[in-house]
Amino acid sequence: MRPQVYEEVLARFVTSRRRSWPEISSGGQRSDRSMADTGVLESLLRRVEKVDGGVDSQDVAVILNVDHQVIVGAVKSLQALGDVISAEQRSSKRWELTAEGAEIADKGSHEAQVFNAIPEDGLPQNQLMKLPSSRGGPRVFRMVESVEDSVRGRLLQVKGGGASQLAEKERNELKKRKLLTEVTVKSYWITKGDSFSTTITKQETELTPEMIASGSWKSKGFKPYNFEAMGVALDCGHLHPLLKVRTQFRQIFLEMGFTEMPTNNYIESSFWNFDSLFQPQQHPARDQHDTFFISDPALAHDFPQDYLERVKRVHTSQLWYKYDWKIEEAQKNILRTHTTAVSARMLYRLAQQEKFTPVKYFSIDRVFRSETLDATHLAEFHQIEGVVADYGLTLGDLMGVLHQFFTKLGITKLRFKPAFNPYTEPSMEVFSYHEGLKKWVEVGNSGIFRPEMLLPMGLPEGVSVIAWGLSLERPTMIKYGINNIRELVGHKVNLQMVYDSPVCRLDS
Repeated sequence: MRPQVYEEVLARFVTSRRRSWPEISSGGQRSDRSMADTGVLESLLRRVEKVDGGVDSQDVAVILNVDHQVIVGAVKSLQALGDVISAEQRSSKRWELTAEGAEIADKGSHEAQVFNAIPEDGLPQNQLMKLPSSRGGPRVFRMVESVEDSVRGRLLQVKGGGASQLAEKERNELKKRKLLTEVTVKSYWITKGDSFSTTITKQETELTPEMIASGSWKSKGFKPYNFEAMGVALDCGHLHPLLKVRTQFRQIFLEMGFTEMPTNNYIESSFWNFDSLFQPQQHPARDQHDTFFISDPALAHDFPQDYLERVKRVHTSQLWYKYDWKIEEAQKNILRTHTTAVSARMLYRLAQQEKFTPVKYFSIDRVFRSETLDATHLAEFHQIEGVVADYGLTLGDLMGVLHQFFTKLGITKLRFKPAFNPYTEPSMEVFSYHEGLKKWVEVGNSGIFRPEMLLPMGLPEGVSVIAWGLSLERPTMIKYGINNIRELVGHKVNLQMVYDSPVCRLDS
């Protein structure tokens, strides 16, 4: 075939297929369903042809004695053929009998059934209530000759299509008794389209080489095709919102020149988790109400002995805690309560170098505490921590780094409040103004590590270490509008939320 002839054929084919387009659903897929029964389609078209103006799909379903969904399928199929018909969706409300209401309409109200069950000479109450018979007992008699079953009468009126004739008070009474319910009925108002015809012609779905060679394509009708329709979404993995926010935090640390610390050891000894951080053994955080202790193995034995002795001397010093420090307490294995235990390990390793070099460390990982579970607390959560070690660092350096860090998160309004931590002095809580809540909220904690913690490690006297930390769950819940942490982590998580959550941008 000559190129110009082929181009003409293709152009006419595309034009013919663009004459009308099927509806596009919200997911981008074509909404035309499989072709309904041809007899139903033709009956629907003949009905539309006979009636001036249009017909309602509910009425057509009654006339043809088919389910309404069959007519809806026929409408969708005809819409896929082009402008054969025009269908406008409508909704209306009507009253229908419930299952109990239909039973009463058929057999009578419960009151009337009881009255009719009582003979003229009365009936023992236990027989009326179908209880085991016994001697004596009260009898039930009719006080009037007959009763009018008004409830059944109203329900029969509704069943016959006369619900609108009932007073609003009567309808509400029946609805309160759960005998009547109001339902929303959706239907289509069907009218003739620009290409209306009562004859259904099967449309071609493919342009074959034979059609082009013989020229038969010119007389054939092709099924409309939407060139702009989106394809079916591919099945793929989805990132949990926590991972998205974690990724952004990690990227900010890396942009600021930080190195990530290894945090793969969830189990720590009490020595690294508490003692090395200048936290006394009588501290309430070591109680079973705050800490998870490990039973197997219950104790740790591998410690740097010279460092352990120096830590012991600090705890027992007359200048500080001056108590009877016990190795048995330091050996107890626990689920780490904070990632600062990892920071202590890294700073100790840093102190073992022949020559000190400034460092910037960060970590994001899970920690465990015996919390009372509620909407904002779980027994495990993520802690984000940043640590900077260098000569002569001051509180001003800490505040400057925090401003830089939170500015990259899109948080510019910061306030600092004095606080207390066993291993930092001075210590500060960090607050940010929340535009949505219109108030200042705590977003982190910070401080300068105490000399009593750093000197036993072997770090030079002039070295200061600034540090700060915050949770991962709280900003994630604020970002995604989640009010209960159990909807973010755990068995109550809605997987659809994971699929639908957009890429995280904390600064937007």
